[in-house]
Amino acid sequence: MFRRERSIPFQGSAAALCNNLSVLQLPARNLTLFGVVHGPSAEVLSAAPDGVPLAKRQLHVKEGAGVSPPLITQVHWCVLPFRVLLVLTSHRGIQMYESDGSIMVYWHALDSGDASSVQAVFARGIAASGHFICVGTWSGRVLVFDIPAKGPNILLSEELGGHQTPVTDIATEPTQGQDGVADMVTADDSGSLCVWRSGPEFTLLTHIPGFGVPCSSVQLWQGIVAAGYGNGQVRLYEATTGTLNIQINAHARAICALDLAPELLSAAEDTFVHIWKLSRSSESGCIEVEHCHGECVSDIQVCGARFCDPSGSSFAVTGYDLTEILRFGSV
Repeated sequence: MFRRERSIPFQGSAAALCNNLSVLQLPARNLTLFGVVHGPSAEVLSAAPDGVPLAKRQLHVKEGAGVSPPLITQVHWCVLPFRVLLVLTSHRGIQMYESDGSIMVYWHALDSGDASSVQAVFARGIAASGHFICVGTWSGRVLVFDIPAKGPNILLSEELGGHQTPVTDIATEPTQGQDGVADMVTADDSGSLCVWRSGPEFTLLTHIPGFGVPCSSVQLWQGIVAAGYGNGQVRLYEATTGTLNIQINAHARAICALDLAPELLSAAEDTFVHIWKLSRSSESGCIEVEHCHGECVSDIQVCGARFCDPSGSSFAVTGYDLTEILRFGSV
């Protein structure tokens, strides 16, 4: 069971974007960092365990030509083996910062050369895999950046093709050095999923076709792809084969966020956040799902939700036009 805890106020309000919340726990400093997008700016704030806000910082898109400032699409912390970077994507490009947002270490401008005059250009979908950071784009390509242990010498090492529509989300899973294992999944606006093996060169292992509904959020759990869709369904696929294992009619409206730690969290525009226990049967090896908790965040259009710690003992929720981050802790 979970109960509502002290909310964390912030300066702006959350934009109506899927996956509009990122969380980074800093156990050594007894702090948790939260990142939320609000139109042309993103707010990064730190809070103590009891929810008291300690510091705030606003990030904006790198200056450029144009009458109005470009909109930010996502903010996300990428935990790499030797450092943590905060990545911000927008309609103009990709910005990478030191983890507290104090110093921008890299800027990548999006090339709109192959976009039509009516097509929006943007980056969206961010994840770390080993010493790489992968970022999705409006064209369906995924940009792979090679990140050094320190310093700003970040290189665009590869562009992955596999999607025909804009990328919506990317998820990765550590493989503990196992070769040939699927460790990254990308999703797009058509509901298609691509499963990859990372490395010096990324390899496409499986393509899971869509069914006419956007896939807004994905996660990877022990070789299983968890995908949340615009019709409220959560589907669990075998990553290596693309076989559909389980289909859950989890929500009445579009799913806007999934997270893992170690249970699966799903949040949707129906104002509900659900927590599911995933397991494998010791006898058959089949995936089993158990509903653990449902939380109604009434009168709020949920747009982001994340666990706040690796054990999954607390989670946070953002809502469209809401000027605070809602927190829930286990009892």
